[in-house]
Amino acid sequence: MTTLLETRYRAVLRLLPAYYRRAREEEMVETYLWGLDRDTQDQRRPTLGETASIVALAVRSRLAVSGVPRRYALLGSTVRHFALFAVLLQATAALVDRVLGLTWASTHGPSQWDMFVSAFTGQGLLLGVVEVATWALPLLWAVGYFALLHDRRRLARTSVLLAALPTLWPLVGPLVTDSVVLSEPWFAVVTALFGWLSALALCAAYHRDAPAAALPVGTPGLVFAGFAVVTGASIVLLPGAPDTAWAPATCFLVGAAGWLVLRSRGADRGPAGGAVALAALGLLLLVVRVTALYPWLGVPLPAVYLGGALGQVAALTLLVAVLAAVARRDLVRR
Repeated sequence: MTTLLETRYRAVLRLLPAYYRRAREEEMVETYLWGLDRDTQDQRRPTLGETASIVALAVRSRLAVSGVPRRYALLGSTVRHFALFAVLLQATAALVDRVLGLTWASTHGPSQWDMFVSAFTGQGLLLGVVEVATWALPLLWAVGYFALLHDRRRLARTSVLLAALPTLWPLVGPLVTDSVVLSEPWFAVVTALFGWLSALALCAAYHRDAPAAALPVGTPGLVFAGFAVVTGASIVLLPGAPDTAWAPATCFLVGAAGWLVLRSRGADRGPAGGAVALAALGLLLLVVRVTALYPWLGVPLPAVYLGGALGQVAALTLLVAVLAAVARRDLVRR
């Protein structure tokens, strides 16, 4: 006769994909029930640790690599591509933004330097600590990127989770202090979503059984330097256009277009999922771009800013449509 504890274990195990349950469910239930007094099983429940391990296994088995149904192998490859590309974009944007900011503050007179320093020292202890963390932690996107490509997965996971933390401050800050006002809620939500989807995708998809991360072309340093040059040039050459969404969107446009060229020439021989991942990433960046622009549509804006933002919206929309078409063709073919 089935005990209540066994029923509870089986209910939790339903989190696992069907192919995994067919192969391992009975063995797992026997292991969980081994050594427990049958008379007391109805008063027991799966422990929090056991439930957490099953949840982690459910994620890992859905993002598996080999010996699984093709849809799960494709899902795992897609999430790994998404994580790698998203972390690269945020790493280069964060580093270039801070290098340019420091360069400007240190080369345009004492008043600019004092303004830069006062952001960290002139707002009290709490906001000073937050400003330091907000400025410094996003640099860990770059640490996560290089750690991932050198197969230091624990360091990569820790780095990206810390790097994503500052995206929560615009949402949490108004609850903590009256000095922080949430002026653009949709943009703050989407920015946090972008950061945390990137970090969580890396943590989930690069599990211990996943293959090592690899770029479609080039070395990690060369690709990072190329993206950094594109990011910096997009800011320096059009100083009236950039906002926080400008550089990542520009980088994505250049990088995704380059990936399509490589693909058309047969240079990208990596695993499947690249087109789906880039289409998803492009759609997310399009939402970021629109939410950054929307609050300013009723305000007189410099033509270079409005034209650049609207041009990015159009270019992202077109590129996402092309990537979606390529992704659909890949899925049908496979």
